[in-house]
Amino acid sequence: MNTEFKIEIASIKHKKYAELICQTMETSALVRGTGISKRLPEDILHKMEEGKAFIATHRNGDWAGFGYFEVWDNGKSISNSGLIVAPHYRNKGIAEALKRKLFRRCRQLFPDAKIFSITTTKTVMKINSRLGFKPMPFGELTADTQYWKGCQSCCNYDILQRTNCKFCLCTGMVFDPAEI
Repeated sequence: MNTEFKIEIASIKHKKYAELICQTMETSALVRGTGISKRLPEDILHKMEEGKAFIATHRNGDWAGFGYFEVWDNGKSISNSGLIVAPHYRNKGIAEALKRKLFRRCRQLFPDAKIFSITTTKTVMKINSRLGFKPMPFGELTADTQYWKGCQSCCNYDILQRTNCKFCLCTGMVFDPAEI
């Protein structure tokens, strides 16, 4: 990634981007023809306020990318979620740079936790693989039932329900520090 972009922990100063981030997530899923859980601007803002998100901005002030993490299973599992890059800034290394920052932060704060991610994109699967994530059945991602409630707004939620949160159309991937 080049010096045109800055990646930092998102904060309240980035709240002006929350609506656009949500719109971009939804539009990107529609363009790809995939499901995605709908995020609300207030949810994105909450992640920013908690210091659980990273944001990439262009030197001209544009929002360029975003991603966040969430803690599950009393700190035994951490999800990396909501990774999105603005369409006109894609293919510039922003997704990987954001994912690496999220990954390092999660490892720093929760060194013994499993880190998991679900995705529908080949790009994120490749990035996850480079970071040491391995494909994993949904049933082994997290035991925390609250996590799966976040999937309720996805168009594929019926699949997840029918399979008791064991399978869906996304690919689940896990980094397990115990396997290092």
